[in-house]
Amino acid sequence: MRAAQPRAEILTFEEIARVAGVARSLGVRSLRLTGGEPLVRRGVVELVRQLATVGFEDVSLTTNGTVLAPIASELARAGLDRVNISCDSLRAERFAQIRRRGDLATVLAAMDAAEAAGLLPLKVNVVLISGVNDDEVLDFAEFARRYRRTVRFIEFMPLDAVGGWRRDQVVPSEDVLARINDRWPIEAITPTYGDPAPGDRYQFCDGAGEVGVVASVTRPFCGTCNRLRLTADGAVRNCLFSDDEVSVRAVLRSGGGDEDIAMVLRRSVWGKLPGHGINEPGFLRPSRSMSMIGG
Repeated sequence: MRAAQPRAEILTFEEIARVAGVARSLGVRSLRLTGGEPLVRRGVVELVRQLATVGFEDVSLTTNGTVLAPIASELARAGLDRVNISCDSLRAERFAQIRRRGDLATVLAAMDAAEAAGLLPLKVNVVLISGVNDDEVLDFAEFARRYRRTVRFIEFMPLDAVGGWRRDQVVPSEDVLARINDRWPIEAITPTYGDPAPGDRYQFCDGAGEVGVVASVTRPFCGTCNRLRLTADGAVRNCLFSDDEVSVRAVLRSGGGDEDIAMVLRRSVWGKLPGHGINEPGFLRPSRSMSMIGG
């Protein structure tokens, strides 16, 4: 088990908001809180409130849903626009085996609470792993239809904390779409001009909602990726699969100005590689897992 980082190494809310403000001034339009689990951060509602005042067009959050329900309304009042909730199985026993903590009923209740609080549109993230939960594709598609919640099937990436990823565990998104289409015909939703979102969207031809896929392994979208990640300890990363980090914490705590922060962000963007290299022979797994980077 990885030891918790010393509190002094973690950015304060004010530091996070300052970096966010600089990013907004450079043209960043949306912000997402993720993790790990962002809702375990003490005072997270106040963090959302500070970030919501920066002026982003969209402030969202990705959560495992375990502690969302009690504070969903507070988050919405603080300025959160919407949430993505991770749920890798609709079978209680399997859910517990995959998640290792929490329970399915709590996560399903969190979805209800998010909708009641107006945190919409609600998306449900499902990481498929061959031989583990890929037999639930149609169950999740039916769930999307019944509740009008967008279910996004995400290809298993080499970012697991235990380092057990294997290529043969990846369930190709094309296979997922084919299975769904055989049961309920779907059609692609044309993305809006300049939309860099990693997910491809598909609507049911009978109008009963939509599903999505994130084909990060079999169909990399690196060429249109415009995302940066700010880790809890103040590192700016330009790719989930890269160990190339630039510390903005050092700039913040050495008296650097906003232009110095802006230069850190610019340099990170300029350093983006043309691809993540997962499918290349020389690919090296990043040292930080998804829980340490943020999705």
